[in-house]
Amino acid sequence: MTQNARDVVITGIGLVSSLGEGIATHLDAMGRAPAPQPRIDAETYAPYFVHPLPPIDWSSQIPKRGDQRQMETWQKLGTYAAGLALADAGIPADEAVRAKIDMVVAAGGGERDTTVDALVMDKARGANDRDRIVNETLGSELRPTLFLAQLSNLLAGNISIVHKVTGSSRTFMGEEAAGISAIASARARIAAGQSDICLVGGSFSAERKDLILNFDLAGLMLRDDWRPVSSRTEGHDGITVGSVGAFLILESAEHAAARSALAYARLVSASGDRGKRDAERTAARFEALLPEGGSASDETLILSGAAGIKPLLDVERSVLNKRFPDAPVRAYGTMLGHAFEAQVPAGVALAAGALSRGAVIPPFDVGEERPASAAPRRAIVTAIGHLHAEGACELEAVDGRRL
Repeated sequence: MTQNARDVVITGIGLVSSLGEGIATHLDAMGRAPAPQPRIDAETYAPYFVHPLPPIDWSSQIPKRGDQRQMETWQKLGTYAAGLALADAGIPADEAVRAKIDMVVAAGGGERDTTVDALVMDKARGANDRDRIVNETLGSELRPTLFLAQLSNLLAGNISIVHKVTGSSRTFMGEEAAGISAIASARARIAAGQSDICLVGGSFSAERKDLILNFDLAGLMLRDDWRPVSSRTEGHDGITVGSVGAFLILESAEHAAARSALAYARLVSASGDRGKRDAERTAARFEALLPEGGSASDETLILSGAAGIKPLLDVERSVLNKRFPDAPVRAYGTMLGHAFEAQVPAGVALAAGALSRGAVIPPFDVGEERPASAAPRRAIVTAIGHLHAEGACELEAVDGRRL
């Protein structure tokens, strides 16, 4: 397919998860037939399941110990993955060059003081004047600088400090919706000529007891018996969280060609929506975001960012079976866990890598996911957020980089 100057291509990938570091490592792990195996910690947070980070030498991308010390894990993870993406794209560590790179980040709400949380809960247990106790405890125990640690744009700031990416900066906050919006915004800016090159992505640290407690109180966590995402059924469904850092370098085809950069794939479209959550309306919004099926849907790979919640799995499965009846679907949360803000960036990274390699990815769930009959020429990354937001990204293979 002929490229236009404002086509948006992916030239760099920085990906870290429980499977390891780098896109090639992830594709190798996901390509192990007949059924790739995830890495899961079923003991530390029992009865819940976590896809933990692998050992990481933070110094390889965050050289200064002082920078590392002042970052929470989710910030280090994002800063590290951003550095991998910049290096993978062949962008020199030149401040003048990196000053022209725009940045769009998907981030969570930052740090909590779990010691104070526990103190508030202990004091308020059984009390009749809980509001007074909460206010007095927070007023006397919270450190004044905690507010700064909770700012969602801390990740973007740390990337700018460490990697000297000092073009325009935007941060989206709001779980899966943030990841969808970050990718869509970066792509739209490049396609419209408002940016030439953009660093985009997000990170999520799953190894936090307070976070797991919050999700379980909402009835969202998978418990006791792990199973692949596609096999989660009523009464035994829910989320297994996963630590993920995923960043991409997007640029116009013209800009990539000018610096002789080879692309993994073309990002054809990225869009999202949100609204009232009932099955009929959610299905209609989700279907409207998807591209047409086309005549060669067997050459289309669908990477589903499903969270593992049964009613939402049913909606997605119904719509995808209607639009892409022959396409293999891979729920990549089986392998990575669910990474909220980083879920869609990770899916786009995996899709770009699969197209570049021409990878036939075996089912992650042999009983539920059909085998692929051909190497993919197109990939679609889908997302139906655990509470709100739907999204879809379409990618096409290009005559470019080969893994």
